[in-house]
Amino acid sequence: MQPPHNIDAELAVLGACMHSREAIDEVRPVLGDGAFYRPAHETIWRVLLALHSEDKPTDPIAVNDRLGEQGDLQRVGGPAYAHQLAGASPGISGAAYHASIVRRKADLRHQLASGLRIVQRAQEPGADPDAIRSEIEADVRAERERALASGQGRLSRHLVDGYRFVSETGAETEPLWGTPEKTAWASGESLMIVGPPGVGKTTLAHQVILARLGLQDTVLDMPVAPSKRVLYLAMDRPKQIARAMARRVDPLTDETILRDRLAVWQGPLPATLDKEPDLLADLAAAHQADTIVIDSLKDAVSTLVDDALAVAFHNARSRALRNGVEIMELHHQRKAAADAPRGQRPSLDRVYGSTWLTSGAGSVLFIAGEAGDPAVTVHHLKTVTGEIGPLQVIHDHVRGTTTVDPALDPSGLLQAHPGGLTTRDLATILSGEPTPSRGAVEKARRDLERLVKTGQATKAEGVAGGSGGGQQARYYTAVRHINAVS
Repeated sequence: MQPPHNIDAELAVLGACMHSREAIDEVRPVLGDGAFYRPAHETIWRVLLALHSEDKPTDPIAVNDRLGEQGDLQRVGGPAYAHQLAGASPGISGAAYHASIVRRKADLRHQLASGLRIVQRAQEPGADPDAIRSEIEADVRAERERALASGQGRLSRHLVDGYRFVSETGAETEPLWGTPEKTAWASGESLMIVGPPGVGKTTLAHQVILARLGLQDTVLDMPVAPSKRVLYLAMDRPKQIARAMARRVDPLTDETILRDRLAVWQGPLPATLDKEPDLLADLAAAHQADTIVIDSLKDAVSTLVDDALAVAFHNARSRALRNGVEIMELHHQRKAAADAPRGQRPSLDRVYGSTWLTSGAGSVLFIAGEAGDPAVTVHHLKTVTGEIGPLQVIHDHVRGTTTVDPALDPSGLLQAHPGGLTTRDLATILSGEPTPSRGAVEKARRDLERLVKTGQATKAEGVAGGSGGGQQARYYTAVRHINAVS
């Protein structure tokens, strides 16, 4: 029986390091010492480390040149082998995960060798059990200290220094969907889209996906960052999902992109994500995807109401995110919440299942409305930066598009009121309430200040109260209209 090893993972790690010098910095603390099973791979790894430390390229040409200088080129498989390694990598994004597989197998080989050595010692004539026990304890202690010292132990695997944590967490990166001030989907954090059946969750998700693929620029007037490859887990009614997506696809112009950059899994997964927390990351690595869409959450977890299983799912979500995979999840509301008064602002407790599902999500959008309604409302229940909406949106069920209702757009409302609006005026219009809440007024103020900041509005400061009473600040549109004169 062969010792534990995974050649494919070793190939993937070395190939990724040849494609990207940055990948070496990522996998080096994961691999530690003596990780590779195949001696040729260990030799190539040492060459990659040497080239990297000298600030030289790590591509196959540079690797072969250094191997030739050392006299190791033929021993590792000849000039063609480095090029074969470079072509074996499924992508750089999964390099750290593949390195963890290599390290785990190396640790198992070491433990197996230790166990065999103990068995042999126990079978020797006159073997001393106390001496063998001491050897076992010493070996375990040495292995533990090696893992801790190299940063490979479970207590150190995801440890970084404080400066790297605050400077490399991605807090300053552009959002995947939205703006830095109002982010619908942030990199490294999952987006959950929630709502009752038939209100357009899938329609909205498809537009974001197609924008990630470069087939449109914005969704709900917010920019969408590009993706390399999307894996869509169409577990819930895949034929219906296909029909919905087909509305937005032009076979003449979109076929190549969809074939190359969109992969679709149809039907149930091999296992639920609470049972196999590594499955989500494995799927992304297997299909070279940097984005995964889960449609829908109820099909990915054994049961959504169990807190322990919800935490297990969040572990699966976190492992994928840690490997650089962005995640979007489609989910539904509680059935009892369907009887809530129309127009009432939803809350997180209306999302079905354990509270740990939404607690682990980075952003939660809730679509409120009736099944089949062309006009629905998008609420931002869990925010990344500033709150988005509530947005009154219009679904075009024929074209599969969703647009913001221009009648309730703050910029459009200012243009429609040349005499200007106060924050209370805008809050009254947007909320539909004659006496808007304090939260509605504050949100209107943020919307108006944003328009001032972007040059779409001007502000006339108010006057403090006195015997004649105060006067609120008033905002005016900065957009000029040119009217035709007959």
